Amino acid sequence: MATITPWEVKGNIDYDRLIKDFGLSKIDNKLLKELTSKLGDSHFLRREIFFAHRDLEKALKEHEKENLFLYTGCGPSGPIHMGHAMVWMFTKWLQDKLDCELWFQFTDDEKFLFKDKTYDEIQKWTHENMLDVIALGFNPEKTHFLIDTKHAGLMYPEAIKVAKKLTFSNVKGAFGLGNNNNVGQIFYTAMQAVPAFLPSVIYKKKMFCLIPHAIDQDPHFRLTRDIIPKLGYDKPASIQSRFLPGLAGMQSDGKMSSSTGQAIYLTDDAKTVRKKIMKYAFSGGKDTVEEHRKLGGNPDIDVAFQWLVFFEEDDKKLQEIYDNYKSGKLLSGELKQILVDKLNEFLVEHQKRREKAKTMLDKFIY
Repeated sequence: MATITPWEVKGNIDYDRLIKDFGLSKIDNKLLKELTSKLGDSHFLRREIFFAHRDLEKALKEHEKENLFLYTGCGPSGPIHMGHAMVWMFTKWLQDKLDCELWFQFTDDEKFLFKDKTYDEIQKWTHENMLDVIALGFNPEKTHFLIDTKHAGLMYPEAIKVAKKLTFSNVKGAFGLGNNNNVGQIFYTAMQAVPAFLPSVIYKKKMFCLIPHAIDQDPHFRLTRDIIPKLGYDKPASIQSRFLPGLAGMQSDGKMSSSTGQAIYLTDDAKTVRKKIMKYAFSGGKDTVEEHRKLGGNPDIDVAFQWLVFFEEDDKKLQEIYDNYKSGKLLSGELKQILVDKLNEFLVEHQKRREKAKTMLDKFIY
């Protein structure tokens, strides 16, 4: 049985089961057509990478009233990997299509409370992670970074209003926390709820929130939806993504993770990317070239192909890779090299933008 919390993901993940257990709605064909007609096409949607939601139809209606903002975030405790970046690539696409503000929370307090790292280490990673987020291309005029400890004067008065409506029982039930957890861990979710209504406080008018996030963060926002209507604000809408698979594939714990040493980071150089993919990416190929040529590979379990589903936007090209691998025309090493080239093409440009981002921080910090 899989374990899925905001701090731990283990086991094989049944996304249909999560939809049921978390009380989500699947993005069906009708909603997909509506999204495509209003926002345009995204491979993240048509391939069901973002696959579930709450109140997304309402968010689209609020957008028509020019009353919508986006909220997502980052837990800064180490370098950013491609699994994180995937969620933010889609968030950037949403910002571009919706032309709305994004409030981006850096939960440095959470990571200090939950990780075995010093406060200074967390501050270092907060700075580094901000550079990667900026380099993804968000609109500096409409993107506002909130750093929990830096913006405590702004956020804490609202967080205690949330906390007053939360019970220890609520938090234990949502996150599995208990008597041995420190009190900061128990309080923390109140801070994560704040950006879902903070623009309403700042602009002194009720605004509607849409939260793109990976599905493991859902417990925070289930609590947020329960609590903030008691403060007079609308429940936020949300759209949930699948996890980018770990490089070990079926042998891994379901998602890309920094803890295994096998993640592809946004700061990795080309040589490092190639080494990690060639060494760690689980192959769906056969044991010998002769056998592979004769019988073909299995792209459905091959991690290099699964990653291309996330990052190769061209459906025709992806189908050609699928067919060639399945027929045996394309070898496992060649498939891995296609992924290596795709990732390095992105990372070379990202790292150039990351250097420029060092001069742009002030434009983004609220």
